[in-house]
Amino acid sequence: MKKPKVLFVCIHNSARSQMAEALVNHLCSHQLEAESAGLEPGKLNPLAVEAMRQMGVDISGAQTKSVFEKFEQAEQFAYVVTVCDETSGERCPIFPGAAQRIHWSFPDPSSFQGSWEEKVAKTTEVRDLIADQIRQWCPTICPEAELCSGPA
Repeated sequence: MKKPKVLFVCIHNSARSQMAEALVNHLCSHQLEAESAGLEPGKLNPLAVEAMRQMGVDISGAQTKSVFEKFEQAEQFAYVVTVCDETSGERCPIFPGAAQRIHWSFPDPSSFQGSWEEKVAKTTEVRDLIADQIRQWCPTICPEAELCSGPA
């Protein structure tokens, strides 16, 4: 049986969508396959890399991807989850197709101010919010919920 695919989308595919992709593949890989993309792919945000490293997940080699490339390649997704914040909501892309569309609003780490440590701390909070959302969501779509709980 092929696992349902989920696509996480935000503006630059540099932090929130990358963390969400990695978290689903870390927490629920038995039941889902996650990817991510952005409307205007940028560079991987080092804050996201550090926040994920702190929980033992290495995304340092991840590449940002374009949502338009995913569309042009006719990739099929069961779920498309936008993770833009409320302020960027109007720019948050829509991925065409039959996928169930979901919106989760998370603050954008690229907008955080302060020292490196302060920005990492805020990004870690966003990571934890995303992880909590995934932990709540995964059992609702996975037929065998215990397989979705995975490592913490």
